[in-house]
Amino acid sequence: MRFFATAAKGTEPALRDELRELRLPRVRADRGGVHFEGELEHAARACLWSRVAVRVLLEVGTFEARDAAALYAGTREVDWSAWMTPRTTLAVRATCRSSQLTHSQFVAQKTKDAVVDALRDRFGDRPSVDREDPDVLLAVHVARDRATLYLDVGGASLHERGWRAQAGAAPLRETLAAAVLRLSGWDRERPLVDPMCGAGTIAIEAAAWARRMAPGLGRERFGFERWASHDEAMRRRLGELRDQARAEAVREGPPVRASDVDPEALALTRRSARAAGVELVVERRDVRALEPLEPPGFVVTNPPYGERLDADRELYDGLARAVRRLHGHTVALLAGTPAIARAMRREPDRWWALYNGPIECRLLVYAVT
Repeated sequence: MRFFATAAKGTEPALRDELRELRLPRVRADRGGVHFEGELEHAARACLWSRVAVRVLLEVGTFEARDAAALYAGTREVDWSAWMTPRTTLAVRATCRSSQLTHSQFVAQKTKDAVVDALRDRFGDRPSVDREDPDVLLAVHVARDRATLYLDVGGASLHERGWRAQAGAAPLRETLAAAVLRLSGWDRERPLVDPMCGAGTIAIEAAAWARRMAPGLGRERFGFERWASHDEAMRRRLGELRDQARAEAVREGPPVRASDVDPEALALTRRSARAAGVELVVERRDVRALEPLEPPGFVVTNPPYGERLDADRELYDGLARAVRRLHGHTVALLAGTPAIARAMRREPDRWWALYNGPIECRLLVYAVT
């Protein structure tokens, strides 16, 4: 089977490295995500363990689709009875790029028509559409007049860990926070602090990652568990994978701290940390009063900027002054404005272009000497 794990733009290298650590077969990074191959069990492991993947998709068909007729015909050729029956509910989402078919809603509708018509011919009845909570979520991607059909193995976005108490003023997705931590070079052994923690996402992800807590354990069930093909053998194997994941978690990790000037943000961080089952040192502190960690460790943070939250030059200058005091530390800043890099007054040792939703950011990593 061929799979594609999607990722936030710019985080593909982090996801590639993560899936290789999971020892998935034939891992290869690409635009928008990472390809891998194997059996459904490999995809289940990715859903259970990946902190960076947004979705895990199973490729079920690919063909030329220069027009609606070709899209319909190619979709009908797939044996949908392998995953669906008339009792199965269905939803379709579509994306189009550099193709003659340009309207994603039309592509989704045409694909849905082909699937239900094929199943009606096979069973004499058709499945229903459920856009809110479908048994099978089908994704169709049309690029350069070629359509690729996928089934969503996870069934929903994997960034939803199940612990977020509520969103803060400018929430960072859990998957992006995990990618930032991995790209920062944190070894999960040295202490870490997020001095502008907001809703606490970076700190919570760090603590959970260090304790080897599988993020997918918080999900009641994955999408493939609702497919018609999900049999008793796979149920048993998935149960074993979940038991193994619980057994791999460790009781303690390195100290992880979260601080902010906003009492409401800190209260939200505490609630979410409890729901996630991790321990943080949460305190009210201005980033300009940031103190060195003992022993020296990592500072990983997502400063407020532009479209998200009000910020000013004084805050960035204060952050830069605090960073310069952190001898022996590694500092990673997810910068959504060039003003943050300018305030640092030195080139980063490493950097990546990442996207926080529609906002183009730079992950700036500094080794402070």
